[in-house]
Amino acid sequence: MSELLNVDAVPFQPHQPSRTHFERRLKRLERDILRMGALVENSFRLSHQALFARNLSAAEELPLLDKQIDQFYRHVEIECAALLTLEAPVAKDLRLLSAFMQLVRDLERIGDYAEDLGEIAIKLFPYPPHQCIPQIEIMSHHAQAMLAASLMALADLDAQAGLAVKQLDDVVDDSYENLYHTLATERDIQGVLEPWLLLALVIRHLERMADHATNVGQRVAYIVTGQRS
Repeated sequence: MSELLNVDAVPFQPHQPSRTHFERRLKRLERDILRMGALVENSFRLSHQALFARNLSAAEELPLLDKQIDQFYRHVEIECAALLTLEAPVAKDLRLLSAFMQLVRDLERIGDYAEDLGEIAIKLFPYPPHQCIPQIEIMSHHAQAMLAASLMALADLDAQAGLAVKQLDDVVDDSYENLYHTLATERDIQGVLEPWLLLALVIRHLERMADHATNVGQRVAYIVTGQRS
């Protein structure tokens, strides 16, 4: 009878989710982020087609695609928060989950910019192509390559590949500076100013998309090494 009254004999053990359960949820989360990344890649590709192939049907696909990207973004945030609060993660897990929450924000912003580029493509459609369009197209290709490289680094959890994306960003930054100078110093502009203003927005959006792709690569490196670059 005395043993039954001794509450210290068997300490209370609160229910703790198993590590295996946590790791399964984490794997599903990683897959969802990569699926989100694939949607963002597709949105970038469609915006490129809309701008440079003057494909208005591609531009019209972007709003629905952006809604899907936003749904993934909200889902990943909620799942990260749940894992942080319910699963008692260790230090490495905290680093991974916090990086995921930041990383999907970068992907979501790239998707937003892609949708904006589709809207700009529709506004540019009535105007003849500007002479700097081929250079802007090359800039877009470089930014898309950066996004692809950062997502590959994420899939492989490759820190070196993630950091290498920054080197590609220098090319995009140089393109932005050169193209901005070309547009800003152009003389004898005939007709309305709208196409010049829209092209300035295009190169700014591409430069920001490249910056977010760089962020994704750096966050991958942080996940792997624990060091912020």
